[in-house]
Amino acid sequence: MNILALKIDLHVHTYYSLDGITTLKQLVAYSRKQGLDGVAITDHDTIQGALKLVNNWELIVIPGIEVSTLHGHVLALNVTELVPPNLSVVETIQRIHELGGIAVAAHPFAMLKGLRMRMCRGLNFDAIEVINSAAFPFSMSTYFNRKLAVNLNLPQTGGSDAHYASEIGSAYTLIDAGSEIDEITKAIKRGATVPFGRAIPWRIRLEKEILSLKRKLQ
Repeated sequence: MNILALKIDLHVHTYYSLDGITTLKQLVAYSRKQGLDGVAITDHDTIQGALKLVNNWELIVIPGIEVSTLHGHVLALNVTELVPPNLSVVETIQRIHELGGIAVAAHPFAMLKGLRMRMCRGLNFDAIEVINSAAFPFSMSTYFNRKLAVNLNLPQTGGSDAHYASEIGSAYTLIDAGSEIDEITKAIKRGATVPFGRAIPWRIRLEKEILSLKRKLQ
């Protein structure tokens, strides 16, 4: 991979997610502050926030959704229509592909959420999210996610899973591609990716929980 590879956080939420508190303006500002070339906006079961920013000239914005399936979460990248929640994983991936997007297994080995190895085998995923900054325990999750990706011979991605602006860029993917979204998703599919990242610090997690509580009480 060359040094001109794009630096993209492939898993970011906004306040269009019920548990997100990041405004669209904050998303752009913090992404630029972190030196990102772009983000994938993957709000829970909605495309609204992504579509509002998809033509932003300051930042590459890949429209996406974190789709809730019957057995975990799937990241739908480069889709501009809603993928219905609560379908089987097989049907969810099929819907994503029909819309021209790619399907990434989200945090498959996170302790409290995610698709497990037995659910990933035999499915038509395009990539595995190996690094997820919000996953707990982070090191163990990353180890088993990477092992799964290697065993399945699938491309590896990284994303912060940020729900709070300060979390953006905690993990990201270097992608050897041009700046067009179709080029980026094709590069992910062919494995021209290297994920990087760290766990979200507990101080920032606590800040997020306090702000989330204040938002609920307003």
